[in-house]
Amino acid sequence: MSPSSARPASPPAPAVAVRVWDLPTRLFHLLLLSGVVALVVSGQIGGDLIVWHMRLGLAVGALLLFRLVWGVVGGRWSRWSRIVRGPLTVWRYLRGRTRPEDGLEIGHNPLGGGSVLAMMAVLLAQVGSGLVADDEIATTGPLYRFVSGDTALAATAWHTGDGKRLLLGLIALHVLAVLAHQLRGHALIGPMLSGDRWLPPGTPGSADGAAERLRALVLAAVCGLAAWWVGRLG
Repeated sequence: MSPSSARPASPPAPAVAVRVWDLPTRLFHLLLLSGVVALVVSGQIGGDLIVWHMRLGLAVGALLLFRLVWGVVGGRWSRWSRIVRGPLTVWRYLRGRTRPEDGLEIGHNPLGGGSVLAMMAVLLAQVGSGLVADDEIATTGPLYRFVSGDTALAATAWHTGDGKRLLLGLIALHVLAVLAHQLRGHALIGPMLSGDRWLPPGTPGSADGAAERLRALVLAAVCGLAAWWVGRLG
């Protein structure tokens, strides 16, 4: 067949808006960011704000519990199965040999997913240590009476020392990574706020209808009640 008789290649189909981040996940990100900033400020100032620091810690604990469960029952791209990647996928990503079926251009890439897990783990450690902490002045965590004095002191040292520094370092790295992606033309902030990304037609999106949002609301209420109950134990 001569080049003149060959059929021209079809132009690529225009991208369409695909719901990647469902509303509950987006609200979680905004509330967690606000809560962590308020925790850092109130913990640094201390004094009368320690009471609010404790309340904010319980609220952040409820948010983390919600996200852990939502990562199982939430929207497609909010699920842990789409965030936590297997070793072969991570290896291909590091070597620059990813495959379309890996779906790395849609949700978190393997390094971003690892960053999310690391921050979740450190935040859980901070909340857990705060629940049994003792500032040796006037404030103890609501679960302080269930642990030994040595355990409470060790938890307090972690909470105010290495744990705090590690968390701030991870947050700084996460912010720098987001800014680096923005500068390279891979917008992350806009899609995280709107929930949508422009992707090839046929890309599966996250379910984000009334039923999913009602399920998230019920789950959030249960997590909030659990945090309130823990706070009442003190």
